[in-house]
Amino acid sequence: MDYAYELNYQSLFDAGRSLCFPCDVDGRVLLDMLSERARKNYLYARVVVGREYAFPCVKPRSDH
Repeated sequence: MDYAYELNYQSLFDAGRSLCFPCDVDGRVLLDMLSERARKNYLYARVVVGREYAFPCVKPRSDH
């Protein structure tokens, strides 16, 4: 699987704040690849979409 993309959750209240997770072109995140902290942040972001974070978008990773 190619993880040359990232799933980006942009904060609704702070334009400079976002959470990003490696994913494939379809936005699928492999939870087993994430650290414990990243996994918790990912699951949290999913729960608060529309309240704290915008719907995520898939972007090419800047380090690829």
